[in-house]
Amino acid sequence: MREVAIIGAGLIPFGKYPEKTLHDIAWPAVKQAIEDSSVPRKDIEAVWCGTALGGMMAGQRILKKLGITGLPIVNVENACSSSSSAFREAWTAVGAGLHDVALVIGVEKLTKFGGGTLPLEREDWEVAHGLVMPALYAMRARRYMFEYGLTEDQLAGVAVKSRRHGALNPDAQMRKPTTVEEVRQARPVAEPFTLFHCCPSGDGAAAVVICAASKAAQYGAKTPIRVMGSELNSGRYMTGFRDMTTPEITVRGAKQLYEEAGIGPEDVDLAEVHDAFTIAELMYYEALGFCGKGEAARLLEDGETSLGGR
Repeated sequence: MREVAIIGAGLIPFGKYPEKTLHDIAWPAVKQAIEDSSVPRKDIEAVWCGTALGGMMAGQRILKKLGITGLPIVNVENACSSSSSAFREAWTAVGAGLHDVALVIGVEKLTKFGGGTLPLEREDWEVAHGLVMPALYAMRARRYMFEYGLTEDQLAGVAVKSRRHGALNPDAQMRKPTTVEEVRQARPVAEPFTLFHCCPSGDGAAAVVICAASKAAQYGAKTPIRVMGSELNSGRYMTGFRDMTTPEITVRGAKQLYEEAGIGPEDVDLAEVHDAFTIAELMYYEALGFCGKGEAARLLEDGETSLGGR
């Protein structure tokens, strides 16, 4: 594969936009990414749009607003990895030489569901018996606490750190810092989780323009971001005992990605870690190799995962 670079990016502030449609919140991010890249719209050869709940032909509906039509548009649904999967597919196509320039969109509008169980969960037999996502992650949290002595204050510290970072980000949905006491005293959801342990529903969109690295200078890209690797995996069916504190799929994927990129976890300066619930962030620290099993809370408390940390 040839090298691929990101040469433009766009993002809208995340929040709740009940009065706007999916394409209303997406097209400004797309427009911003294209303008940031300086790529003429006619040079965009293909588009991938990642959305779990955006409905049929989401990409086509978004791009129609911008007059970008008559080219391949692929819509990608892969739950929480929809947009990451869309990016990977675009990266693969450009790397293989099928296209020189591609646009990738990630968009979601969750406020239209108004709470409750997400549609993608309703037909799952475990969900039918009460194992919705908050309950599942609460089970994982309790098991982790039993195995490694994690305290409720340490678990709440994940939310405190993330809210502290969010307060510095003008595009973040949650811009107000919080405390351990506020997290623990918030409305109960699934023990040991309160509301502040759980990710909020919201609306948002982002987009990037990628191209063959050899073409980046052609568009005046001063700081093209080279993509060193991307991995996509799926879970393995398992019967009997399963370690609820170890996301095996992430351990496997991280190992493959480090090998592909020629780096190790010690070389990573910035990580955006899945944190649908506070316990998830701690487990992914370990799965990504940033610390050993049971050491995630120490990593957090030592400030190594805060701004200015490791």
